[in-house]
Order: sequence, then structure tokens, then C-alpha cells
Amino acid sequence: MASIRDDEAYPDGARKNGPEKDDHEKKEVLSVEMIFKDKEVPTWRSQLTVRAFVVSFVLGILFSVIVMKLNLTTGIIPSLNVSAGLLGFFFIKVWTAFLDKSGLLKVPFTRQENTVIQTCVVATSGIAFSGGFGSYLFAMSETISKQATEANDSQNTKTLSLGWIIGFLFVVSFIGLFSVVPLRKIMIIDYKLIYPSGTATAHLINSFHTPQGAKLAKKQVKELGKFLSFSFLWSFFQWFFTAGSDCGFGSFPFLGLKAYENRFYFDFSATYVGVGMITPYIINISLLVGAILSWGIMWPLIENREGDWYKSGLPSSSLHGIQGYRVFIAIAMILGDGLYNFAKVLGKTTTGLVKQLKNKEPSTILPLADKASPEAEAASFDDQRRTQLFLKDQIPSWLALGGYVSIAAISTAILPQIFHQLKWYHVLVIYIFAPVLAFCNAYGCGLTDWSLASNYGKLAIFTIGAWAGKDQGGVLAGLAACGVMMNIVSTASDLTQDFKTGYMTLASPRSMFVSQVIGTAMGCVISPCVFWLFYKAFDGIGTITSDYPAPNALIYRNMAILGVEGFSSLPKNCLTICYIVFSGAIMINGVRDFAPKRWAKYVPLPMAMAIPFYLGSYFAIDMCVGSLILFVWEKMDKVKADAFGPAVASGLICGDGIWTLPSSILAFAGVKPPICMKFLSRGTNVKVDKFLNS
Repeated sequence: MASIRDDEAYPDGARKNGPEKDDHEKKEVLSVEMIFKDKEVPTWRSQLTVRAFVVSFVLGILFSVIVMKLNLTTGIIPSLNVSAGLLGFFFIKVWTAFLDKSGLLKVPFTRQENTVIQTCVVATSGIAFSGGFGSYLFAMSETISKQATEANDSQNTKTLSLGWIIGFLFVVSFIGLFSVVPLRKIMIIDYKLIYPSGTATAHLINSFHTPQGAKLAKKQVKELGKFLSFSFLWSFFQWFFTAGSDCGFGSFPFLGLKAYENRFYFDFSATYVGVGMITPYIINISLLVGAILSWGIMWPLIENREGDWYKSGLPSSSLHGIQGYRVFIAIAMILGDGLYNFAKVLGKTTTGLVKQLKNKEPSTILPLADKASPEAEAASFDDQRRTQLFLKDQIPSWLALGGYVSIAAISTAILPQIFHQLKWYHVLVIYIFAPVLAFCNAYGCGLTDWSLASNYGKLAIFTIGAWAGKDQGGVLAGLAACGVMMNIVSTASDLTQDFKTGYMTLASPRSMFVSQVIGTAMGCVISPCVFWLFYKAFDGIGTITSDYPAPNALIYRNMAILGVEGFSSLPKNCLTICYIVFSGAIMINGVRDFAPKRWAKYVPLPMAMAIPFYLGSYFAIDMCVGSLILFVWEKMDKVKADAFGPAVASGLICGDGIWTLPSSILAFAGVKPPICMKFLSRGTNVKVDKFLNS
């Protein structure tokens, strides 16, 4: 999904009042790097400290748990860059404060080290997403294949094992890092791509390390700690009431029992409320619109056609029944949105490249304001300072090229040993075209802040799956190819975005690259272990009735089936509705792009609308509550909302994420909650009372 742009911090870290505010902000607008000109920039090796990687390891585990939980529930992963930067600042500040009091502090904490931590943490937790634990990888399992009911033979399924998963990730996760390294100067210096999330994170880190910014950061950390504790204790409290299925606050029929049956309820999840606070309003509203459209209108109408459009009495998981409509209509909307955005970003990429190559004016290479203005002089100073240091520590092109070829060769040899359905020539073709697609994704992300990694993965599903064929395990081959492609293009855009953050904080490209490599290596071990913890600790994971239904896994598997079998297995009229929804997704995107801006911002996003089609609206309601809290807060005090909103949201997400670890341990130990809190209708309650009294 798109990266969620975080609110840019004020350069000085806090707002001021009166003339002092105006003078300081004027100075701040003139030059960011002027504030830091007296601070020596550490060498790239000095930026890579032991304490930075110790903190990154701890935060990497926490963030991997959070991403994994979101992967296996909604599939919506917000940008966690700000949380990583903020928590990295907090941990190192506590560390250095302790050493400073004991007289042992030798190396001060710099913004470059803060950037290294943020890069490493995001790289680590990024594997939890690109590793496919909630999508293509889990889609290979028997758990998901049984729900698909088609192509679920042994040729098209693979038993999950921690060993081969870790090996697979090590083979495919690093090559994307080498694919865009030679292009970093073109992306960051020559084309001046904005990378909104990377730029916003850089502003935040820069603000933390000014005197005023440090004061605000301490207050933000205090708020984060407060809501982290609240979220953890609230999750702990809820656990006592969940001794059975459909028990506890998570099954509270807030809108009534009939609405609950159609998955309209508020489940009191601190994680989703927090995610809603850092996710743009339009995404949360789109989720709610999608939930109303599907569970409120479409599915009840289609269920009335049972016995006509599809056979009566089919299992709830059968794709020949109502489940088929839910899954394939969602796929149609996702593909329509994906195709539109793919064409849009590809068009922008091509147009941008042509303009850059044809137009040799300096203003195109380095877009500045009027050079006679103080703002332009300041921008010029910042650009010159940043460019000088960005080009100082070069990563040799021979290293990037040699690394890519070497890893590609190893991967081409090893992957067919892990998936015998995926042939060596399939892998070779992927690696021949991957650098071009990685560049397109990184360039498009710089223009739009939208990564299309999952769309490139779906492209691999259909092409390689169809090439392999159904009888030769095309479903599994397509899913494995999806993993190879997704990891390449995802890590490529992530690294380029980190280069942008490093460029604006004067962190060396070498330290960025090394921290990304170390973070990726940690993620290749941490993410599978976290997934295995979920997989073994919670019953029924991956099924619709589970707390962790992994909706994208079934969707990805059905895409692979569609790629090798065609549309013959769809229930009656399902294909017609899919065509309508597919076209509707393209039209909605067109309206968003071509309608007047004052109206376009209210048009929902089809990709977000599609997610509740399978899951229901409970998480959408939670996220809308988060949006409502932030909206009211902004109306009451926008300054504090802008300053502390991300910290509060991060606390809610992290606290609930931390509770996942002890709850998993309790599940492993066989310790079950003591109480089941259920909600019954009056009639059912009377029957239960009569039964108990008889």
C-alpha cells in the first residue's frame, strides 16, 4: 500500500508565540544546515555504533510483532518511520543520559546515528511485510489451500517450516538493495525526487536534535510512554474475558446483534485506533464505505439468491458459494485499482524521465526559488552542504553490480531447490527484468510516495503461474515468483527512500546501505520467528473465524488459481459483477485524478474499499474512531495535535503490540483466560436460562 505521509515536524521542534517565534522561524526557513554547521559530521564508520544496532534489534522485534499482527488481521500497514525515529531517539537518550551521569559517555548521540537506527528498524520490520507472511508465503500453506478448494493438491501447496522460510528470505531479500545503488545520485541529486515519507522523517529527526526539538521530543516520548502503558494494560485486562470463541470486548455488539452478525461492531482494539490516527482520513473513510457497500448491501442481496446463483448448504469457506463472491469481487477491485495506479505511475515515471533528459536547464536539475531571495540562498546552502557529503562516501558501482550478479546466480540455483515447481529459467527471467521494475518503483515512489511492490508481485503471479501451468504446480510457482519480485522492488524503493532521509540529515550513503543490510539480515531471522510464534500460539490462524484471518493470503492464492485455471470455477454472475467492480475501480480513480481538487479529496480509494469486502467493518470502525479522536483534537488544539498525535498513536500501537508477546507465551504454556464474556439476544438468553435450570 502507499506509504503514509507523516506530519512534518516544525524545523525548530516546537511552535513559538510572538516576535521570538517569527524571528526563529524566519531563521529556520532560511537554513536547516546553518543550525548544525558548528557540529562535526561523524565519519560513516562512526555513525554505525554498537548501541545503535542493539537498540535497532530490540525495536526491530517490537515493530515486527506489530507489522505481523496487522499483516494477519487487516493487511493495512501504516508508515512506522516516525515511530522508529521517535523510539530510537528515546532509547539512545536514556542510554546516553545514564552513561553521562556515570561519567562513561564518550560518543554523543547525533542525528546521523538516529537515522541509522530508523533505517535499520524499518528494514527489519519491512521483511515482515515483503516476506509475505500475510500474503503470498502463507498462501502456499495447506491452511489457505483448503479454503480455496481449487488446486489444493500437494503439487500446489507447501508445508510451512521455519528452516526453508528463513533460507528463502536470505536468498531473495538482499538483491533489491544492489539494484538501485548505482542510481542513487540520479534519484536524489539530479532528479531531486521528493520521497514525502523520507523527507518528513528527516525533518522530524533534524528537529529532535536542535535544542528546542529535544525539549519537544522529551514531551512526545512522555506521551508515547503514557499511552503505551495504557494500551498494554488495556490488552491485558481484555485477555481475562476471552476464554472461548466470540468472547470478550473484541466481540462487543456495539451496534446491535444483527449488525454484529454482518461484522459491524467496535472491537476496542488500541492498535486499530492508533493506526487510524496516523492513517489519512480518506483511507479510513474508504474502508468504512467499502464495508457498508459489501456487508451492508451486496452480500445480503447475494445471500438472498442462495439456491439460484449458487448451491444451498455449501460450507462457508467454499469459493463456489458466497465466499467466492466476497473473495473474487475484492480481487477485481484490487486489480482495477492496481492497474490504474500502475499505468499512472509508469506514465509519470516515463514523462518525468523524458523531461529530465530533454531539459538541461539548471532549474530542472536543482529546482530552487528566486535566487535573489534569502530563502533561495538558504536552500542553495542546504543543497550544497548535503550534496557535498552525500557524494563524499561513494558506494562503488562494481560492488553493486557484482553483488547483484552474485546473489542472482546463487538465488537462481537455490530457489528451485526450495520450490521445485519454480524452474531456474523462471528465476533468471525475473532477475533480468527486475532492475528495470525496481527503478520504476523507486522513481514512482519518489514522485507519488506510493510503492507498487504488491502490484509487481501480482504481475509475477500471473505471468510465471501461467508459464508454469496448472499441472506443473503453477499456483505455487506463481506465489514463489511473487515473493522474489516483491522483495526486489520493495527493498529497492525502501533503500532509496532511506537515502533521501540520509541526504537531509547528512548521514552517509555507506552507513545507510550498511544499516539497511544489517536490518534486512535481522529481519530475515526475526520475522519468520515472530510469524512462527503466531502460527503455533493461536489456533485457526488463517481462517475467517480466527482472530488472525490473514485475508490477503486467500486473495493471493485465488489470484494464482485464476492465473492458471481461468474464470471457469467462479459462481454464477460472479464474473459479471467482477467486471463491473473492476471498471468501477478505474473510474473512481479517474474521478479522483481529474475532478476539481476541492471535490476529489472526498472520493474514496478503491484499494482501501476492497479490504473490508472479505473481513467486515470492525477494524474500519476502530480506525474511524482513531480519525475522529484526531479530528476533534485538531479542532480543539491543532498545535498539540500536530505535535503529539503521532506519539499517542505510536503508544497505542506499540503497547498492544508488546502484549502480543506475553499473550503468545501464555498460549504456549497452556494458560487460558478464566472468563468468557458473551453477548446474547433476549430470546437466546431465555433458552440458556431454561437449559441451565432444567
